[in-house]
Amino acid sequence: MNTRHRIPFCASLALILGACSGTPMKPSAGSAVSGPIHHTTHRGDDDLLSAGLGIDGLRATTPPPMADPVTPTPAEVRRRAIWANWRGIADLRPGGGAGDALPPIPGREFSTLMTVPGARHPHRVLVQLPDGFDPARACLVVAPASGSRGVYGAIAVAAPWALPRGCAVAYTDKGAGTDYIDLAEANETSGEAVFTPDTPAPSGIAFKHAHSQDNPEADWGEHVRQAAEFGLHVLLSEFGSREDFTAADIRVIAVGVSNGGGAVLRAAEHDDRLIDAVVAGEPNVHVDAAGSRPLYDYATLAARLMPCALLDLDDLPQPPLTDALRALGERRCASLAARGELTGATPDEQARQARALLHDAGFDDRALHTGATTTGFDLWRGIAATYASAYGRFAAGEHPCGFDYALLDGAGVPRNSTPEERALWLSDASGIPPGNGIALRDPNRAGDDPDLPGVECLRALWQGDSDAARRVRDGIAATRAAPPRAGLPVIVVHGRDDGLVPMAFSSTPYVAMARAAGRDVAFWRVAKAQHFDAFLAFPDYGRRYIPLLPYVHAALEAVWEHLENPATGLADHDID
Repeated sequence: MNTRHRIPFCASLALILGACSGTPMKPSAGSAVSGPIHHTTHRGDDDLLSAGLGIDGLRATTPPPMADPVTPTPAEVRRRAIWANWRGIADLRPGGGAGDALPPIPGREFSTLMTVPGARHPHRVLVQLPDGFDPARACLVVAPASGSRGVYGAIAVAAPWALPRGCAVAYTDKGAGTDYIDLAEANETSGEAVFTPDTPAPSGIAFKHAHSQDNPEADWGEHVRQAAEFGLHVLLSEFGSREDFTAADIRVIAVGVSNGGGAVLRAAEHDDRLIDAVVAGEPNVHVDAAGSRPLYDYATLAARLMPCALLDLDDLPQPPLTDALRALGERRCASLAARGELTGATPDEQARQARALLHDAGFDDRALHTGATTTGFDLWRGIAATYASAYGRFAAGEHPCGFDYALLDGAGVPRNSTPEERALWLSDASGIPPGNGIALRDPNRAGDDPDLPGVECLRALWQGDSDAARRVRDGIAATRAAPPRAGLPVIVVHGRDDGLVPMAFSSTPYVAMARAAGRDVAFWRVAKAQHFDAFLAFPDYGRRYIPLLPYVHAALEAVWEHLENPATGLADHDID
């Protein structure tokens, strides 16, 4: 095992959780732990890896049932959350990226709330400790949620690799999560208050990523580090009575994809040697380097131009249906031409110009092809509306473009949520509406291209000079990544066909920046991999693309072997 000197960490952990010892520790005054530490046991038909569902249960299109839909038990909420997060992240097809068998892994879970210094609200952390954990070869994998998912949002990323080999896994929702509140009902979605909105809005839906006023992305690295600290606390509490078991004996590897990939790269910046290796898959990360663009910049640009530009591409993957995309694209081309931004006389000529503008901005045709799904599912606009609120630290009801969130009746009129709906938010939500019946409402809608005015407003928050725009840009600047610490093994894995977080804007400039700073970062570029492994369930996607998660797991294996024998080294790979 790697036994580097970790005394500075033990000292910092003592300040947070009490002391580095083998006895259970209570949070001290001023601790980062914000609530009680819960402990549950999961064996038999309720294991750690799949909550007893196995691969067949995870493949089922019907979610696990709840005996009482208004007051489900914690076990029912947990099982349903694990089902939803596996299905939202992994390729579960027979013969797909998740494989055809998930062995039951018995063990225990420890969960609590922690708070980043200066934050208004806590975040959820959870540790899975398998019964097969071996203190003689102690390992901890730290896994922040992808996207804005809840605390199980990285279970498909970390658990299949870590739990069968006996590693503990520490998860964090990194300040986002699925804590929704119906403001009219003033009803919390969980037993612990992790989000109490300060808002002038009397009704509608508030959710933590958009409305916490914390800009959680600025502290992603600290969220990951706190999850690691909590994981070490659990392991030291459980096994610290052994004379041969100390914090220095625990190998810590951080892994994440998408937003989780960006989070582990932010954690890699710290010099305290808390983390021993990092694997970042398709990371949402931006740096001060040529080619890098923050997500908000290229999302709002794509929301404006991509509907038109896609008309100039053939053989787009489906869904969405080509006819629906064409109707949207023709309206957008006409709108941009009427503004004088496109000069072509026909939709085809206008689409060619829009495609050229996106090429000039750094999008290639591979990203545009899979960007068709992001466009057709209206993800660009949904992302931009949420992130504008988060970056600017706007409360619910204060969005500078007027966007808000509500449940709607059949006539499109806002309504209050039902107890049954609120009971499902914690387990079923993916973090950012639209979804789970919650609609994104835009008061700017007008004309033949009704979404364009709102998109223009969102774009102006990046390009404009209003107070709101400066708040948003300040929030984005706070998320910029720095190089990893010297000597830290890092592998970045990215699909060449990623259309949501294009490699050209994120991983490529990150690796160049890190290497310019003298860091040895390996870069794995995977052909025919796009952003959403779960989309491979669509037959057309499954025919065209391959899953990325198996290569993330292979990268975990590579850093493990490197830590065992540094002479093996880490190398770049172009995977065809």
